[in-house]
Amino acid sequence: MQSRGKSINLYLMDGNPTGRIICTLANWTGIAFKIPRTELENSKDRAELAQTGVYFLFGTSEETNEDVVYVGQAGVRRNGDGLLSRLIEHKRNADKDYWTEAVIFTTSNNSFGPTEISYLENRFYLLAKDAGRYVVKNGNNPTPGNITEQKESELEEFIDNAKLMMGTLGHKLFEPLTERPVVTTKTVLSHSEEDLTLYLSRTIRKSGVTVHATCKQTNEGFVVLKGSLIEKEDTESLQPNVIERRMKAKIDESGILLEDVLFPSPSFAAAFVIGGKANGLTEWKTKDGVSLKQMEMD
Repeated sequence: MQSRGKSINLYLMDGNPTGRIICTLANWTGIAFKIPRTELENSKDRAELAQTGVYFLFGTSEETNEDVVYVGQAGVRRNGDGLLSRLIEHKRNADKDYWTEAVIFTTSNNSFGPTEISYLENRFYLLAKDAGRYVVKNGNNPTPGNITEQKESELEEFIDNAKLMMGTLGHKLFEPLTERPVVTTKTVLSHSEEDLTLYLSRTIRKSGVTVHATCKQTNEGFVVLKGSLIEKEDTESLQPNVIERRMKAKIDESGILLEDVLFPSPSFAAAFVIGGKANGLTEWKTKDGVSLKQMEMD
């Protein structure tokens, strides 16, 4: 059954796409804000930001250049300050100088209490960890609190909508790399979904190692899967951008890839695996030995 469309409204508070953004969904009380770190003080007039809610601090690690996120919650304090006050505290904290923008979730009717935001913080933390897109900076797993079965159902619906909002605001925080395979008209007619899992096997002359890698084609590109055996030595002809990705990837001493890695093209993915130039259209094949090039010609 085809899923129904969603009507999402984006309001550019500052009149430009790099400024503050409010995101709402038709027939939903939730509301999301995307606020650059530099614009926090300019947001004090927003009543919604004095409420309770959950927030995400996005940035880049200076040491590893990896995308990082911190998941937090904020309740209303005695002085009436809530979310925005908490974010300003984070801005002044030297231990959290990595983040450049915040995404905030609250409600238009201020309906979240301490139990609700604790549950949401815990669920969002676990979803982000499971997806593996970002390094989650939380030191500990937030506690979920105790909620009723009915409230859990309501909050899970909120989470589903928040996941949609997060992607719309530019962060694929909750989307696993291999969740959605590419399905084109040709693929539907000629190949099963299982055929979209691709394999590469080659003996490297320089080292004598036979590499074995598995790849998934998705809507974003080609994902070399965790557990693939990667050639550890680079050839002189290897492109600098591939060398950089190989240096940053988590690969153990035996050459086993310890994480899923996304690439924009099959050749980039193949070069990453073999440590040299490669034609991904011919290197990557289905379990039946059909190459990508052959699949495109069918």
